[in-house]
Amino acid sequence: MTEPKSDFIRQIVQEDNRTGKHGGRVQTRFPPEPNGFLHIGHAKSICLNFGLASDFGGACFLRFDDTNPATEDELYIRSIQEDVKWLGFDWGPNLRFASEYFEACWAGAEQLIDLGLAYVCDLTSDQIREQKGAPGTPGKNSPFRDRSVAENRDLFARMRAGEFPDGSRTLRAKIDMASPNFNLRDPVMYRLKRMPHPKTGTKWVVYPMYDYAHCVSDAVEGTTHSICTLEFEDHRPLYDWFLEKLRSTPFGERFTSKPQQIEFAKLNVDFTVTSKRKLKELVLDKHVAGWDDPRMPTLAGLRRRGFTPAALRDFCERGGVAKNEGVLEVGLLEHCVREDLDGTASRRMGVLKPLKFVLTNWPAERVDWVEAANHPQKPELGERKIAIGREVWIEATDFMEDPPKKFFRLGPGREVRLRNGPIIKCEEVVKNDAGEVIELRGTFDEASLDRAAPQRKVKGVIHFVSVAHAIPCEVRLYDRLFSVAAPTDVPEGVDYKTNMNPRSLEVLARSYVEPALRDAPPGARFQFERTGYFAVDADSTSEKLVFNRTVGLRDSWAKQGDGPE
Repeated sequence: MTEPKSDFIRQIVQEDNRTGKHGGRVQTRFPPEPNGFLHIGHAKSICLNFGLASDFGGACFLRFDDTNPATEDELYIRSIQEDVKWLGFDWGPNLRFASEYFEACWAGAEQLIDLGLAYVCDLTSDQIREQKGAPGTPGKNSPFRDRSVAENRDLFARMRAGEFPDGSRTLRAKIDMASPNFNLRDPVMYRLKRMPHPKTGTKWVVYPMYDYAHCVSDAVEGTTHSICTLEFEDHRPLYDWFLEKLRSTPFGERFTSKPQQIEFAKLNVDFTVTSKRKLKELVLDKHVAGWDDPRMPTLAGLRRRGFTPAALRDFCERGGVAKNEGVLEVGLLEHCVREDLDGTASRRMGVLKPLKFVLTNWPAERVDWVEAANHPQKPELGERKIAIGREVWIEATDFMEDPPKKFFRLGPGREVRLRNGPIIKCEEVVKNDAGEVIELRGTFDEASLDRAAPQRKVKGVIHFVSVAHAIPCEVRLYDRLFSVAAPTDVPEGVDYKTNMNPRSLEVLARSYVEPALRDAPPGARFQFERTGYFAVDADSTSEKLVFNRTVGLRDSWAKQGDGPE
């Protein structure tokens, strides 16, 4: 029986249910801004919000906080929905957009103006920033702070009517310019921005700021527990201030809940950048091939690389839910992926860096087809047929002319067994004019093909693909995008991109896989025996198979075993 999850947020929810704080109701929301693709950090928030709703019999809304048309796009909206579903969660009928609450936000702002708690300010954004002061130093009141309610109402209506140019006026909350919390120093609630919105088109020329629209959306929507990351902890007093003041107005009757903001430590992973701004920079500057580049920590990139939803959910759960910031090792993520794929991925053979071996005593016209298990521990996954012919491709790294003592693969005069095939012996090394090994020749032991007969043992087992039946393919070997654990921890003036790994991608244009992979569809995952876990890339076609390495079989990339496996 699985132990029920327990963390400080679940303990808060349990206590709220015990005291009847929300009438026993639990409603959360995952509120992404549609200004980029989701990354691995978002996975934790998705798992937490949807998990809480599931654990307590509630609902989780997917709500796009689309308050800034300058950065938002339908592409991001579609990708976010795809990512959430891929991760294994369903919002059902509860898809919302903050833009659906724009009229409500406007009405609430008018109520704050009527209470003398909001005013139209003519200062520019730079002037507002200057007048906010510094830590320990009070800010200066805006010269427009004491406008009358009637004047503020009139100006605010004219802002909506489009009478003023962008940036010329804002609506600000009147709180406390001496507050030690900068978020309470008369924050901007609305700004003029003449840009078409993905959902509302050109209806609005004035848009609410995130901090204001977010809390109003929560309250109108019925959110009980507003879960967010620690960087919003300093924003909580503003969140509560807006809701407290609005509840005292007729507008407050629209609130269907009294949401409580709770912060948790976000998911940080070493060797990784999760700043959406930096990820967008990598895409726009073409350091990567796009948001779904398999080196990117985006959910789209991880999916394309071959990571599984179950592995990501497992990783998020192992990371826990806490109040203190920490950094998880990317090796743990890779372990979760490896552990999941070990139980689910069918086995296949693929030769990444091919070297031809000719079996000189194998008749040229002979082809043997042998049965091989798709998974050594799961007979229910069935078997496939593997071809053995006179010529086979082996891995170039499985041969050394002068092998060290513990190298149990091929060398002159050495024997190994071909996986699911015969024992072979290397008897001749063929080189080109440059002295490079281009072919091996040797014999096979016919008796070693008889699976029913007693078999002599050899220390090495290597994988192979029949030359006559091999399917050519391209293999992309992905490594970490950054070569240091903390890529953004750089001195002032130093570009974090100098920490990018120059060997994050190696493309092998001439690799071969066994015939059973001929019709493998994009997204299918396999274990290439002795090599690693691979996924069929989205670029793959019937004319050209393309595989991405997901993770190696061990913690070090592409480390091949020397002994029998």
